[in-house]
Amino acid sequence: MNQEALTFRAATAADIDAIVALAESAYRGDSGRRGWTTESDLLGGRRTGPDEIEDFLRKPRSMVLLGELGDPPALVACAHIAAHDEVGYLGLFTVDPTLQGAGIGKRVLEEAERIVRDDWRLSTIEMTVINVREELIQYYLRRGFRRTGKFLPFPYGDARFGLPKRDDLSFEVLEKTL
Repeated sequence: MNQEALTFRAATAADIDAIVALAESAYRGDSGRRGWTTESDLLGGRRTGPDEIEDFLRKPRSMVLLGELGDPPALVACAHIAAHDEVGYLGLFTVDPTLQGAGIGKRVLEEAERIVRDDWRLSTIEMTVINVREELIQYYLRRGFRRTGKFLPFPYGDARFGLPKRDDLSFEVLEKTL
């Protein structure tokens, strides 16, 4: 697929099942191993669910940005963006594992940052990355994020965040000035 034809739109309730399927395919199970973002060796269980996506869509200044290719458009990427106080937040950043490395993620990230900066008028965006995902942290550092030195505890015992296969997980907070 030609990534030049990538289009963006905000998700609606009709997109929930497709968003969940995309995130699960990239982060869990054997399908995620086709790309480099898999968390299969770290976590089992779910990556997200319809309840979480519904919550994202319901909140003010919160959206799931969709990246689509083709005619008819097919979902190939997504990212949850939200305003928390006066800081933007990026999460659920997902690219179809079979299309990773083609520049789609960079374009989705740029569009998410544009919305946070231009539409919501926020000057900083932050995200959390599982602390042991150094290759993923390096990806974000190359895109202008910086390490803050802050870490948040992993929610062990809450299956909504996955079933940990290790006992040394936490979330590292990264931020970027827009």
